[in-house]
Parts: sequence; C-alpha cells; structure tokens
Amino acid sequence: MNLIQKAEQKAIYFFEHDATGHDWQHTKRVTDTAVFLAETEGADTELCRIAALLHDVADDKFHDQDGDGLNYVQRWLKENDCPEKMQKDILSIINTVSFKGGHNKTPESLEAEIVQDADRLDAIGAIGTARCFMFAGAFNEAMHDPDILPKTYGSSKAYREEKSTAVNHFYEKLLTIKETLHTPAARTIGEERHMFMKRFLETFLGEWEGTAFNKENSTPKG
Repeated sequence: MNLIQKAEQKAIYFFEHDATGHDWQHTKRVTDTAVFLAETEGADTELCRIAALLHDVADDKFHDQDGDGLNYVQRWLKENDCPEKMQKDILSIINTVSFKGGHNKTPESLEAEIVQDADRLDAIGAIGTARCFMFAGAFNEAMHDPDILPKTYGSSKAYREEKSTAVNHFYEKLLTIKETLHTPAARTIGEERHMFMKRFLETFLGEWEGTAFNKENSTPKG
C-alpha cells in the first residue's frame, strides 16, 4: 500500500467505534472536500488528502494530553517512511485544523487553509447539524436549555472540557464558521450551509417555545 492507502486504513481503524460524529465517514467527507478544494484552488492534492485523512487522528480530544495527538501522527508517519519534508508539511497543516473554541493557530499555507475549510464545512449545514446533536448526546449534554446561555471560552482546554448544550454550540461555533473560511469555493458552499442552520434554529426554537403555532411571533430569541 502507498502512504495514502495506509493513512486511509489508519483512519478507518482509529475511528471504528466513534459515536461523537468524528467517525470514518466524517474523515472521508473532509478528505473528499479537501481534494475538491485543492483541485479548484491549484493546491497540492496529495498533501491535502493525507493531512485530511489524519487530521482527527491527531486531535487532542482523542488523546490524554495536549500535543500527544501530533506526536502520535508524527511517529506513525516516520514508521511508514513518509519523507521528512512531507512529514513537516502534514503536521503543520493538522496543527491548524481544530477549532479549539476559536483559539486555533492560523494556517500557514494554502493547503492548511484548504484542510481547515474542509473540516469546518463538515461542521455546518444539514450534516453539521446532525453531528452537533450526535456529539452532544455522546457527552450527555442537553439539546437545549434556555437557562444555559452561550458563552465564549478563555482557552482551548475550557472549550473542550466545559459543558454546554447542542443549541448553544451553534452560537458558540457553528454560526461563526462562515466568516472564517478562506477559499472562495469554501465560502460559496459555506453560505448555503449557514442559511440552512439559521432556518433550522428558527424552526427548532419556534417549536420549543410554542411560537411555531403563531407565525406572527415565530422569530427565535437570542
């Protein structure tokens, strides 16, 4: 197997039992989107593909301590004879992908922008909405609680560890993603997915508050 095939097998195995919305199908969608964006923007498709395949394998939320994920992927790349320059580029890309409550590092290359865009696009729209509720359920968080307000997080650690609700996650992250997208193609896709989420929230909150029965008062609060 070549490196791409090995990375694909690694991701499939690593997320075999995931129930948080970060499963193999998420990785596959991100990879397919990254390749599309790379082809559209004239970037290195091989580099984007491998980084996308491994981006969640390196995510700290799947490891014991901050930094363990990148070290894990670095060891894997070395063991699978990835050229040193490519190792450095892949790790640099992966290091900027995760949202981390808005405390992520800035992408340093077109390829890094593309993989970050691809991952964020999968967090919004119809699938992103489904993944949001899937993640909340996996961590025993409520769908919605009007007494728990959206908040900003002082650190990536706080973002990862503090409890919230699925609906709050839209305001804390998902509705902000459109403005963070880098590439023109991603921004076009992101606009449509952003509007889907706004419509979803309007309907959801209308049903929750009972205002769905009175169209004149169906505008969601907050």
